[in-house]
Amino acid sequence: MIEFFPTHQIFLQIGDLRITWYAVCIITGALIAYVISGHNFKKIKYPAFYIDDLFFGVLVTGILGARLWFCIFYDLGYFIQNPLEIIAIWDGGLAIQGGFIAALGYGLYYAHKQNIDFLRAADQIVPSVLLAQGIGRWGNFFNQECYGFEVSPSYFDGALSFLKEGMHIGGTYYEPMFFYESVLCIIGFFVIGFLLKKFQNKRGDLVWAYLMWYGVIRFFIEGHRQDSLMLGPIRMAQLTSIIYLVIGLLGFFGVLDKLFFKKKKPTILFDLDGTLLDTEKGIIETYRYLFIKYNRREKFTKEVELEVLGPSLQDIFSKYFSDLDMDNLLKEYRDYNRQIFKECNKPMEHVETTLKILKDEGYKIGIVSTKMKETVLEDLKVFDLDGYIDDIVGADEVKKQKPDPEGINKILLKNKWTRDQLIYVGDSVTDIEAGKASGAYTIGYIFNKARIDDLKEANANNYIDDLDKILDIVKEKHNFTFDLS
Repeated sequence: MIEFFPTHQIFLQIGDLRITWYAVCIITGALIAYVISGHNFKKIKYPAFYIDDLFFGVLVTGILGARLWFCIFYDLGYFIQNPLEIIAIWDGGLAIQGGFIAALGYGLYYAHKQNIDFLRAADQIVPSVLLAQGIGRWGNFFNQECYGFEVSPSYFDGALSFLKEGMHIGGTYYEPMFFYESVLCIIGFFVIGFLLKKFQNKRGDLVWAYLMWYGVIRFFIEGHRQDSLMLGPIRMAQLTSIIYLVIGLLGFFGVLDKLFFKKKKPTILFDLDGTLLDTEKGIIETYRYLFIKYNRREKFTKEVELEVLGPSLQDIFSKYFSDLDMDNLLKEYRDYNRQIFKECNKPMEHVETTLKILKDEGYKIGIVSTKMKETVLEDLKVFDLDGYIDDIVGADEVKKQKPDPEGINKILLKNKWTRDQLIYVGDSVTDIEAGKASGAYTIGYIFNKARIDDLKEANANNYIDDLDKILDIVKEKHNFTFDLS
């Protein structure tokens, strides 16, 4: 039997259960990468389950890929004759490059499944992979693997003295190549994950930088190793390092973007009232009706008229009608609003032509509203606009109303629409806040001039006073997310 992992390198043993230092190093690196990647995903407003799904899938496929790569290029004949040994990863024998390739395959599959931008997602993960590799390399120290040329004992005098005994293998001292790779990987994590990230020009730059960085250092490390995986006279890690470097250069200079990573059209989501439809008069008259009926006439000032435009019915009712039954009041509001709907409301200027052009050009169009979904659909049908809308999420389909992003997230997940190219258009502060919370590129529609100051304070990415200006915005040369990344 090939002995990859000496039994004295056990971290913890309980009965027959052995936890090796090799496993501790790999899992520690993976968990740290998971935490950092999760933090990055949260910053770009990805749902929490994305990183959980990816971590599990990448961990499993990465370990399988690393093991198979090792078995193929270490001693394929032996493993064919002893197939059960293939699963004995506790004995050591994982090849990082095989793991990376397998994990990459899973990442591409998952990005396609969830319709997320692979390069954007990978940029949040890949720098921390370098850190995980740097930590995981210490598993080779405990395994007495990844060593270089024979050296004299004096080689370890000074700063490297703590490695001396570990690099004394079979009566001979060897270069600690695992240590050099570990240090260079950790340096790469800081250079790419912090320095380069500040000057990133396009999605994928961190991925390409990883491939170039790791390709160069691994080529150097492998040139010294005495335990390389070979394909005839070729060191497999050096061959794959050259491939990494070439791919990284092509990606960094934009060649691969043109061939494989073309930018998708943004998904465009709208608020309804005050954005697609001019419903201000109908909303104000309906509230006026309720304020008069329930003897709150004196409270319905000009300031309150502006206040009721945007927030959910529940928010306004809780503030001014907290003593009444909410369900009955909601029904009364909707019944009266429906009675006066057509005489008080109308489509916004240029809304139909704008929606028609967007639809004809292949953009996905949705509505996220604080109205009930059925009511939204009825409103659209009154003005023959329903045929331009691909989906609607209304107040009855979410637990939390805007400015919470639940409605936006729901429509994206339900339709598997991309959130990496996403525009949300609304006329209120709550609309802009909801769009920002979902990571969308936000457009404030200035319809009511009296609300300009409040809307400007919401700090949207763009502001328009005519819906047809969206047709120019969608042609702009940048990414449509709130931070434009």
